[in-house]
Amino acid sequence: MNRKFTDLPSREKTAAMPHVRFFTETIEAGGISPLSFFEAGAFIHDSHRFYWENASKTMTLVGIGHALTITDEPGTDRFDTIESKWKHYCDALIKEDKDMDPVLFGGFSFEEKRSSTPSEWENFPDALFAVPTFQLKIENGKTLVAINLISEETETVLQFEALRKQRDQLIHMAQVQESVSTEKPLLLSMKELSKGHYLKAVQRITEKIQMGEAEKVVIARKLALQFEQPIPPVAALQSVANEQRDSYNFGLENGSQFFFGATPERLIEIKDGQAFSACVAGSIKRGSSADEDQQLGNELLGDKKNREEHQYVVDMITGVFDLLCASYTAASRPKLMKVRDIQHLHTPVQGRLGAESSIFQFVKALHPTPALGGFPTPIARELIRQEENLDRGYYAAPVGWTDVSGNGEFAVAIRSALLEQKNAWLYAGGGIVADSDPTQEYEETWVKFRPMLRALGGSLNG
Repeated sequence: MNRKFTDLPSREKTAAMPHVRFFTETIEAGGISPLSFFEAGAFIHDSHRFYWENASKTMTLVGIGHALTITDEPGTDRFDTIESKWKHYCDALIKEDKDMDPVLFGGFSFEEKRSSTPSEWENFPDALFAVPTFQLKIENGKTLVAINLISEETETVLQFEALRKQRDQLIHMAQVQESVSTEKPLLLSMKELSKGHYLKAVQRITEKIQMGEAEKVVIARKLALQFEQPIPPVAALQSVANEQRDSYNFGLENGSQFFFGATPERLIEIKDGQAFSACVAGSIKRGSSADEDQQLGNELLGDKKNREEHQYVVDMITGVFDLLCASYTAASRPKLMKVRDIQHLHTPVQGRLGAESSIFQFVKALHPTPALGGFPTPIARELIRQEENLDRGYYAAPVGWTDVSGNGEFAVAIRSALLEQKNAWLYAGGGIVADSDPTQEYEETWVKFRPMLRALGGSLNG
């Protein structure tokens, strides 16, 4: 039964923002591929979509259109700004028990913009979040589709009826259209950007660490790819989902650009009052056989440099949990996290949420972890600004979602790429410490480029 959106019950009168009303309506829908739903969205709300699938493949979110967009404001703390604005709209929500919670999805840039030099990230602000007009969620065997409407109008019946028609059209298209094409694009060229600068930067950073200026600094570099034809975002998502099955698969569309990836690294998850994070740092390639793979894994577990890098991350994340949780636990020793191209040292951390804590407070406190920034964090970030000569954009930064109940999950956007029509930019980095060798660090970045490069039709053999 459809509800009327005039003469609402008393719940509306208690909203914290009486001039703004936030409506949501959920129906159950079966037999929908989330990628097909995402693709159907291009015909209704082109350039305003997102995609999220958690690493365990137990929950998928797709957003089509923008019922609300929240961005940073100059001169304010961007994490606090996003959280504050989101809370205001949550207080204005009108929903029934059967309706699923609306989600806010988006991400932050690694660093706030400080340079006027143009880069490929010009279309992405320092923070970009949106409530989708149409929200698909697949979890626990159920497929739900919601409409979200945020309006200052007193009469919303016609608006909502139009949205219901669009929702039904989206569902129909997703159910009957042909499967997403998995054919990879034809790669015309691949260009290493500033290889020489990267090698010199690693050398300079190593020398500064040896002089005691820092303990670890992460330096990244990028590749520029050009293709014969424009790459549809849905094809990129399909390809990377097939290639990286044990990772978070995500995509955030903003105009003609699409940021997507398959990251193994969770930053923070909040679920029913519990907080979960993962210390992921230290890596080595996969073996060509099971025996070699085990040998490489044991080598990683016993490697002094990688264990030190990993411990920086453990110390930092457990420090945040100590601050924001009522209690927490962490594994005493790291284990191996194995994904298709690489093995990582991995230590899970879990805690009981503090009374006043929130997911955005965790994101603010955790970003960047020493795995993507370095240690001590303020010094490492300054050295990155001085030496890296790279606009990371949303690479290595928090991307994820939260809902009106305070639950949510953010991942660290590594193994990622920025796509725009026939062009793509890929990013990879590594932790530099006192005994780092520039050539070895350079070779390690190729291992980290491999997942996205393969997904986009390239290879490391030309």
